[in-house]
Amino acid sequence: MDAVQPAYVVVTVLTIAYSAFSAGCDFVRFEQVAVGMDKAGVPRSWMPALGVPKAAAALGLVAGFWWPVLGTAAAAGLVVFFTAAVGVHLRVRDYSFGLQYPFLLLAASVLVLGLLR
Repeated sequence: MDAVQPAYVVVTVLTIAYSAFSAGCDFVRFEQVAVGMDKAGVPRSWMPALGVPKAAAALGLVAGFWWPVLGTAAAAGLVVFFTAAVGVHLRVRDYSFGLQYPFLLLAASVLVLGLLR
């Protein structure tokens, strides 16, 4: 189990950075993200609201270093969020490789490693 801790820290820090970046892109309505949302049929007006759970998850993952249950909850929330994002893209037959896939992989990795530590 000791080998899990360094991997958990690295993957969690990456996930925090990516979640904060993704939230920031939503808050400023970054054009490349907006184009992906257009493909998925998601209104651009939803972007700031979709940034909130990503920002909250980033904060939850940071807090998870001191309170593991918060980190686990944040990781689980991200897994649900990005699973839904993948589903929304697949629903409209958008098979382009977007950021929802690597974000889902990172979130799932944090969740699994967090449960193992």
